[in-house]
Amino acid sequence: MAVPDVKEKWTSKINVVTIGAIKDEGGTRGKTITVGGQTTLPFLDFEGELPHKAVIAGFVSDTPPDWPDVIKNAIGKEINSPVEWAQKNIEEFKCDLLSLKLIGADPNVKDASPADCAKVVQDILKAVDVPLIIWGCGDDEKDNHVLPECSQAAKGENCLIGSAKESNYMTIVAICKADKHKIISEAPVDINIGKQVNILLQDAGYDLKDVVMYQTTAALGYGFDYVYTIFERARIAGLKGDNLMATPLICDVAGETYRVKEATSDEDVLPGWGKLEKRGPMWEAMCAGGYLQAGADILILAHPQAIKGTQESILKLS
Repeated sequence: MAVPDVKEKWTSKINVVTIGAIKDEGGTRGKTITVGGQTTLPFLDFEGELPHKAVIAGFVSDTPPDWPDVIKNAIGKEINSPVEWAQKNIEEFKCDLLSLKLIGADPNVKDASPADCAKVVQDILKAVDVPLIIWGCGDDEKDNHVLPECSQAAKGENCLIGSAKESNYMTIVAICKADKHKIISEAPVDINIGKQVNILLQDAGYDLKDVVMYQTTAALGYGFDYVYTIFERARIAGLKGDNLMATPLICDVAGETYRVKEATSDEDVLPGWGKLEKRGPMWEAMCAGGYLQAGADILILAHPQAIKGTQESILKLS
């Protein structure tokens, strides 16, 4: 009796997106990073092609984030200098690329000027030669001033800039087309809004093959299962031929993890939960592992132990 073939067969594939530009391409990066290109679901290489592994972007911010001291101490004193933190992410933690969050631009933090933010971008690009992801502070009004200057400061480097939303997509499209960057499209864990943002980008003349989608993630225990499902649905839709969903996926794991009490409160607040110095990075690594299985292509991580554990997971599963 013949054994039936139960392998899933998909009709399409995920877009291939390359970040960074080397000298011959008009940039100064020492290497580029390519994600996407899958013709099947994560790690099912017996069903299709998985040409590019998931990559880890080291979290960096222009001012130290509001994280517990035990997390900051694990990263080291370099957390106080975006350039030194960037270098440590690459040289010591062996991250594939960098993700810069301009927290200091937030009017409620330091209200750093666009020129100050652009200077941070320039300094990091000079200090390390890996591709760079650039995020604003999250305040749309301020980001509309900050991101254009940062984009100009990194012109020709083929950075990934985020994020484009329904409220600001025209600004992001304009600067990325002018300065030759890729775009992160953002949606609040909603397939329909994700599609709508991508439609707006497309209607504005931007090629969706240069887009990476960010469905705002959650930390373990905070709607994690729902976000996992959204990621999975997006990936399946892309593989079935939905061009609006055929984008690689990015996760801000560190940014979400260190916003929840389980990864920021020590035993004095959560008796019996174990020491935060171990629990924090475990929480971050578990989130990363889950999103890897859901189809994440780029994982933004901060704690050195979480980075190392996720690197090992990628190697074992790939």
